Amino acid sequence: MFFREPYPRIMIKRLLEDKIKNKTGTKKAILLFGARQLGKTTLLQHIFANVPEMLWLNGDEPDVQALFMNVTSSQLRGLFAGKKLVVIDEAQRISDIGLKIKLATDNLPEVQIIATGSSAFELANKTNEPLTGRKWEYRIFPLSYEEMALHHGAMEEKRMLHTRLVYGYYPEIVANPGQEKELLRVLTDSFLYKDILLWENIMKPDKLIRLMQALAFQVGNMVSYNELSRLVGLDNKTVERYINLLEQVFIIFRLGSFSRNLRNELSSSRKIYFYDNGIRNALIAAFQPVHVRQDIGVLWENWVVSERLKYLHYHDVWANTFFWRTAQQQEIDYVEEMNGELHAWEFKWNPTRKVSFPKTFVEKYQPASCTAVTPDNFESFLGIKNTAL
Repeated sequence: MFFREPYPRIMIKRLLEDKIKNKTGTKKAILLFGARQLGKTTLLQHIFANVPEMLWLNGDEPDVQALFMNVTSSQLRGLFAGKKLVVIDEAQRISDIGLKIKLATDNLPEVQIIATGSSAFELANKTNEPLTGRKWEYRIFPLSYEEMALHHGAMEEKRMLHTRLVYGYYPEIVANPGQEKELLRVLTDSFLYKDILLWENIMKPDKLIRLMQALAFQVGNMVSYNELSRLVGLDNKTVERYINLLEQVFIIFRLGSFSRNLRNELSSSRKIYFYDNGIRNALIAAFQPVHVRQDIGVLWENWVVSERLKYLHYHDVWANTFFWRTAQQQEIDYVEEMNGELHAWEFKWNPTRKVSFPKTFVEKYQPASCTAVTPDNFESFLGIKNTAL
């Protein structure tokens, strides 16, 4: 049941431990989502190590899946008898798990249900409605710059920036320098596709992989489903469905366009980013060092946007996130709407490059700030005020 943690996630334990502990006993299920091998299991083992009346079930096991087949509330009462805490790991592997959790929370209020999911298919989407008002939900991401800065200092982590841009922040990758390419190949060739191929019965996995590769090449650009369908040989609806699936296994995320009906603004466009640079680069077998890459601007933009996402989530910062563009190709990389104010950012790898923000946007929306994010000043964008950590 217990596994060695590939990399100590001190900050995640600190940020999430109190939140999860404080929600136990509230008669609601606690759901912890994140891709495989990010430390969900280890985190819960750490938090509840001293709870004797605990039942731990692994949803990857066929006999555990069988336990929940056509289960009734009475059968759940027998299964959970004498337990105050039940953890269902990789719960998305259990059919109609949302309904089963609803049965447990409604009929066994003395039992705290905690479920983890490396995909949101069954657990958060298809059967999410039964859990309305019955759950607390948390996310765990790949390691972050902030975590690593807390671990060995911001100065040391900043020295690793070129490596992180290429190989990313999966714990096992960070913990095994020199083996990054081999380990990333294992990640992308096995478990990252596992839930999609298993749950959705995809008949043409080669086209799914081609779609992921196409998305990897289009990071930072507006995504057209029509163009993607032509590139990979799928119809538009299938492309959109696959993109939804990739979001639900926490490989990619979408950023929508900001618009307040200003003439020529693009209101229904989207950009797609990867949660992890290493996964993006592994998909296209691009591990060249930073100083010889033609796509360094893409790597930089993907990295800072994904790092900002981690910061907002872990620190409970409520913000709407967008990019902005007009039909005349005026563009701002990233816009946040927070507390009634707009803030705009441009991402530039070259700190000396001159940055100007479109007059149309500034005059119309009067943003509270317009800032260029470069390797010289990115810490403030990531909420890190003390760079001497």
